[in-house]
Amino acid sequence: MGLRIAIFTDSYLPYNSGVVHSIEVLHREVSLMGHQVFIFAPRYPNYIDNEENVFRFISVPPPTNPDYYLAIPFSRHLKATLKEIQPDVIHVHHPFGLGWLGLSAARQLGIPLVYTFHTLYEYYSHYLPIPRRMARLLIRKICANFSNRCNVIIAPTTATAEYMRQLGVTKPLQVIPTGIKTEEFMTGETGWLRRRYDIKPREKILLCVGRLGPEKNIAFLLECFAEIVNDFPETRLVLVGKGPQEKELKRLAQQLTVQDKVTFTGLLTRAEVYKCYLDADIFVFASISETQGLVIPEAKFAGLPVVAVRANGVSEMVQDGVDGFLTDLSKEIFSEKIKLLLQNEKLREEMGRNALQNANKFSARNYALNILKVYSLFYTIFLYCCFNNLLLHT
Repeated sequence: MGLRIAIFTDSYLPYNSGVVHSIEVLHREVSLMGHQVFIFAPRYPNYIDNEENVFRFISVPPPTNPDYYLAIPFSRHLKATLKEIQPDVIHVHHPFGLGWLGLSAARQLGIPLVYTFHTLYEYYSHYLPIPRRMARLLIRKICANFSNRCNVIIAPTTATAEYMRQLGVTKPLQVIPTGIKTEEFMTGETGWLRRRYDIKPREKILLCVGRLGPEKNIAFLLECFAEIVNDFPETRLVLVGKGPQEKELKRLAQQLTVQDKVTFTGLLTRAEVYKCYLDADIFVFASISETQGLVIPEAKFAGLPVVAVRANGVSEMVQDGVDGFLTDLSKEIFSEKIKLLLQNEKLREEMGRNALQNANKFSARNYALNILKVYSLFYTIFLYCCFNNLLLHT
C-alpha cells in the first residue's frame, strides 16, 4: 500500500525556483511509484492548477519580490482537509510560514515530520530591514530551532549537513541531492537561444542561470567577463533570470563597456531554460549561497563544463579538473579557468563529456527512491511506537 504524503511549501508553481523543481520531481516520481501526494502552497492570481490534490492558501507578494507570493499560514478548512486525506507523513520545505503550519499539523496528527533544508537563509539577510549581523544570528537561530522540532532533516550536500550541525541541529540528517528531470535535455531544441537573442554562430556562450540578487554574486561574473572579453572578443555572457539587482547589473555592464556582449533574458519558462543549456558552451556560476546549486547538475546533463566558485554545496557538484573547475573567490583565477576552456576546444569537449557522465547520479528516480526510504523508515518507527503504546494501555 502506498504512502500518503502531505507537502507544505512556501514556493510552488507557477513560481520557478530550485525548491519548486525539487517538489515537482519528487511529486512526479513518487506518484509513478504508487504513492499519493497532497501539496499545500500559496495561491497565485489567475493561476489554475493542472494537477489534483493541490490546496492553496490566501497569499500576498512581498515588497522585495513581486513575482513571489507569501502564504498567510491559516485556513479554517485545514483541519477537515487533513482529516479527510489522512497523511502518513508531512514533508516541509521552509522553516517559516507554511513550514510551521506543517509542523503544527504533524504534531496534532502524531505523524512523522520531514524537513528539506534547501536554502542558506543567512545569505539572504540583506532582504531584512535590520542590521546584517543581527539578521544572520536571528536566521541561524530560527533554522536550528525549527530543524530540532522535526523528525529528520534532508540536506542536499554533505557541506550543508555540516553547516546544520554547526548551527546546533541535533536531529537525524540525511544527505540526498535533488534529482533532475532529464527528458527535457533529450528532446530539447538546439539553436533556440542563438536565434532568439541574435547570437552569432561563431560566438562562444558563457551561461549563468539564477536569480539576479546579491546572494548570487552576478556582479563578480560581469567583472570577470569584462576581463575575458579583452582576450576573447567573440564571447557572450547570457544571464538567465530576473531579480531585484537587474537594473543595477545592467548599469554595471554599461560601466564595464560590455553591455553589447551581455544578454539579460529575464524570466524564462523551464522549457526555455533547458534550451539555453543546449546552446551554451560553458556554464559559469559564482554564487556562494547554495546548499546544492541545482543549476550545475542541470548544466552537466546538457554536457556543459562548469566553472564555479568553490563554496558551500557547489563544491560537491563539480569534480575539479574533471568536469569543470572550482576556484577561490578570485576574479583572476576564475577568469583564467574560463579562458583556458575557451582556448582549448579539446579540453572543453572532454570536460563536457565527463560532465554528462557524472550527472547521472542526479537522476530523478534515485532522488525519489532515497526520499521514500526516509519516509518509510520514520513511518515504520511511528507505527512501532503506536504499537508499543497500544500494548502499554491494554
